[in-house]
Amino acid sequence: MKQANVIIIGSGIAALQLARSLRYDLNVIVLTKSNLINSNSYFAQGGIAAAIASDDHPDKHYDDTLEAGRFHNDPEAVKKLTQEAPSLIYSLMNDGCQFDKNRDGELLLGMEGAHGKHRIVHSGGDATGKKIIQYMSGNIHPNITIIENFFVFDLLMNEDRNSCIGLKGKFPDGRIEYFIGEHIVLATGGCGQLYTYTSNTETVTGDGIALAYKAGAEVADMEFIQFHPTLLRINGNAVGLVSEAVRGEGGRLVTDDGRAIMEGVHSYGDLAPRHIVSQTIYNHLQMGEEVFLDIANVPNFEKRFPTITALCQQYGINLKKETLIPVVPGSHFLMGGIKTDLIGRSSITGLYAIGEAACTGIHGANRLASNSLLEGLFTGKQLAKWINSSPPVKYLVWNINDVQKDQKMFPKLLPSKPDIQKSMMDHVGIIRSREGLTKQKQWLESFNINSLLEANFESMPIKEIEKIFMLITAELITASALKRTESRGGHFRQDYPYENNEDWLRKQIIHCRKTKKDGKNEQTKAAVAT
Repeated sequence: MKQANVIIIGSGIAALQLARSLRYDLNVIVLTKSNLINSNSYFAQGGIAAAIASDDHPDKHYDDTLEAGRFHNDPEAVKKLTQEAPSLIYSLMNDGCQFDKNRDGELLLGMEGAHGKHRIVHSGGDATGKKIIQYMSGNIHPNITIIENFFVFDLLMNEDRNSCIGLKGKFPDGRIEYFIGEHIVLATGGCGQLYTYTSNTETVTGDGIALAYKAGAEVADMEFIQFHPTLLRINGNAVGLVSEAVRGEGGRLVTDDGRAIMEGVHSYGDLAPRHIVSQTIYNHLQMGEEVFLDIANVPNFEKRFPTITALCQQYGINLKKETLIPVVPGSHFLMGGIKTDLIGRSSITGLYAIGEAACTGIHGANRLASNSLLEGLFTGKQLAKWINSSPPVKYLVWNINDVQKDQKMFPKLLPSKPDIQKSMMDHVGIIRSREGLTKQKQWLESFNINSLLEANFESMPIKEIEKIFMLITAELITASALKRTESRGGHFRQDYPYENNEDWLRKQIIHCRKTKKDGKNEQTKAAVAT
């Protein structure tokens, strides 16, 4: 059994921002499912949004964030985020992190979809996430211990106090380890791998959300999945991200005969909010028309977008000779997650969530482009401030037998990962309907999620546990999408195609599992809260 003041599960920008911002006298352990840099943050091509330009202001960034989120956002949370954005950028710069500048030494500010101003800060062109994660991981303080290739499969609870006291997990060779700590932080990212087409790295399977739900924490807004409009499409498969910044620099979405598909659809054209662009591309694909991103009008494409250029070259697309990049929309970002306040505190004492795993209300129904790395920096710093100012708690010695639960074996065969992804893409994807959602709900129910929650994970292979976490998270998304009878942001219902402000404006669908302390062990009905 290992002990620490702060135990962080995940190694993306939110996790590393928290770890590096904590006091040096605190013992910190960072647990990561794969290696330290294998995260969505590392592969993020987009930049960080901040109102830095002389003609910009945080209030304008605030307005654009609310508009993109279709006013489902928590206005106070958005206000704090957009006000802090410039100082977070300057703080990183002062610490030594490099950002792209012009010849005069001023920050280069790009434009992306749904932004009214040039306010996107980049590093390495289209390698912002990579540059920041390399900087952070290269400056790990001595009080921080990194443990790689460790899969967390359970949170340890003191149910009498409704508090989280630690976790347990296993290494690839099956060794099980227990960790006890004062502050347990979930920074595991979203759930993009639940879908066939996704920009997410292979490790992002909804683990943190499933862990929190299994422990009894509140989970909110799971119906709001953002589908990125432009993933590189090769032989019918999505193989990598083509940043929205390409459209910000003049790229246009066209059919194979050159017709611009976004003309007349939205006043922002190719830079319309992501859910609108994704739905438009999806409709053309459903009609049998291929869609391409035409980069003919993007100056110095190879220099400006070296990562995308290398990706295209890898799959035989020579951008010196051709200007059409084949694209398909795919799952990109989860606006919902573990319900927290702006500090990162969940409904369970001692359990926190930050970054994409959390639902703070910042993103509303649809995330504004380049607000995700910003959110990671912001929430990591907020939680660090709170922990740094909290009085120290003496370690409590726990007997392993006291924290083990009476778990059941679950011999039922589970579906394959591709089967889960296809069913979610078909029925809970870009365009949804009661018929499809009901069909998916019945399919998921056939695996008896309540029994899965009580399975004996200690004896299971990691890949099987991962599939169970995918099914748990898939059910939360499906149940929420079925309950929200409107279309808003990343949630589009074909049978309810319009926003319903009277019944649904700023109302969250919250799931919370009853625990054994309640005398039951079942999922509660989804609650709707303003």
